[in-house]
Amino acid sequence: MSSTKKSIRKSVSVPPTVAKRVRSLARAQRTSESRVLVELIETGLAAKDDERQHFQDLVDQLARAKTKAEQKRLKEELARLTFGD
Repeated sequence: MSSTKKSIRKSVSVPPTVAKRVRSLARAQRTSESRVLVELIETGLAAKDDERQHFQDLVDQLARAKTKAEQKRLKEELARLTFGD
């Protein structure tokens, strides 16, 4: 088995405004639009992972919280993360 990972070709449709922004970023970075899309997806996935970790950290803090005020603050922050503002 080869240890190199092959790229998988995917086709996506993006709104014209997104396509324009991607094209602009590609020109500014002097790279391909595909590379920009991959970087944006990787950044988005990392942000989701960070958000999940932050949520887990808050849950751990809530489990250790000693005061009602601290519990309330953590519950409100968890609600904001879950349901938005």
